[in-house]
Amino acid sequence: MKAILCTRFGGPDDLSFTDLPDPTPAPGEVVVAIKSAALNFFDTLLIAGKYQVKPPFPFSPASEFAGVVESVGAGVTNLAPGDRVLGYGGFGAAREKIAIPAQRVVKIPATLDFDRAAGITVIYGTTLHALKDRAHLKSGETLAVLGASGGTGLAAIELGKLMGARVIACASSDDKLAFCRERGADDTINYASEDLKEALRRATSGKGADVIYDPVGGAYAELALRSIAWGGRFLVIGFAAGEIPKIPLNLALLKGCDIVGVFWGAFIEREPAAHQANMAELVRYAAAGRISAHVHAVYPLEETPAALKAIADRKVMGKVILRP
Repeated sequence: MKAILCTRFGGPDDLSFTDLPDPTPAPGEVVVAIKSAALNFFDTLLIAGKYQVKPPFPFSPASEFAGVVESVGAGVTNLAPGDRVLGYGGFGAAREKIAIPAQRVVKIPATLDFDRAAGITVIYGTTLHALKDRAHLKSGETLAVLGASGGTGLAAIELGKLMGARVIACASSDDKLAFCRERGADDTINYASEDLKEALRRATSGKGADVIYDPVGGAYAELALRSIAWGGRFLVIGFAAGEIPKIPLNLALLKGCDIVGVFWGAFIEREPAAHQANMAELVRYAAAGRISAHVHAVYPLEETPAALKAIADRKVMGKVILRP
């Protein structure tokens, strides 16, 4: 089978396109013939050795995928060859086939195409866990989303609206914000040209956002937190800006707010049944068209370096898909 391999830490151009033996399933595993794999921002960190997870060499980037079960290992009773599935492995999906524990995949209906299905797990899985399980977002509350035009940001807009929130999308350019409005954002803030703290206060008539969803980090995190509502919840999703902010803890005291960590990767390991339930809910939403699972661009597998460069250059609105 064909695969993209990272054999040493570096940039996209250091990846290799090569042949590997076809995998076979161990007990409890399935082998999936991958039809679509999705890339995320953290893949750019993974191949550079800058992510918290450092797989042994050689490894393939791309943590999520959709495809067809090809074979099943001993003890697997809930899946069979021919089943259409999506799945998440943490890494390893930039290839034609993958062997993966059966509990890491979820069946999908014929009405959900592979490209959209491939991009659901990470961004929507993270976001549903964040908004439902960690923030307990309520209908009628205000949700502010930083980095709103990226994959997780768009997921937060769509799921926030489904949960009945008023959503304020915050991003770095007017074209990105126009895209956010198309996806359902009620209000928008350009934090490259406006003071984020003051803009959030104006947009909420001085009250502040009840929930702040922050996958960006950097300088914007503290500015957003300074505008949060009394009793608000600040969701720490990630650090796409490249800088982990150091938040003055007196802000949590003064605002009576919660700073809430969202470690979705640990959640799916520690609470697999809850993760499976969340994924089943998301598959229903996607199949019914209630979430877009928007695909920004599709690349052939051999063009993975170009796809990663587009993500690193902040040119992506939605998901980037690889097709083996």
